[in-house]
Amino acid sequence: MSAVLDRYQRLGQGFGQPVAPAAGRLPLVSGPEKVRQAIFTLLDTDPGERVMRPDFGCGLRRYLMHPNNPATRAAIEREIAHALGRWEPRVRLVEIAVTPTDDPAMVLIEIHYAHVLDARQDVLVYPFYLERDR
Repeated sequence: MSAVLDRYQRLGQGFGQPVAPAAGRLPLVSGPEKVRQAIFTLLDTDPGERVMRPDFGCGLRRYLMHPNNPATRAAIEREIAHALGRWEPRVRLVEIAVTPTDDPAMVLIEIHYAHVLDARQDVLVYPFYLERDR
């Protein structure tokens, strides 16, 4: 069992996202949950937003006023694949699906990935709002 714990410790440990005190302490997360939160942070960050790492981020906000059409969804997939390949070496991307929903202004970003450390599969679903298709 300790070998499994040591393996997950190599995935990282840090403050949970969002950083919010609970019972007077800042909660720590580690292992697969830390990787999941790192992917959320990457998706929520625009390049130029971080002073010490100006290239970090995915840049999804640039699509906020784009129409919800196949071209926009394909561009979002490319941006996410590029950002994950560059900034998240702990995962191997399996598939990205950006699909429209019943709400014409929203897409669901579904990221299927495997942890490089142990090939454990995981899925992250990220709702993202665009402009309504005209």
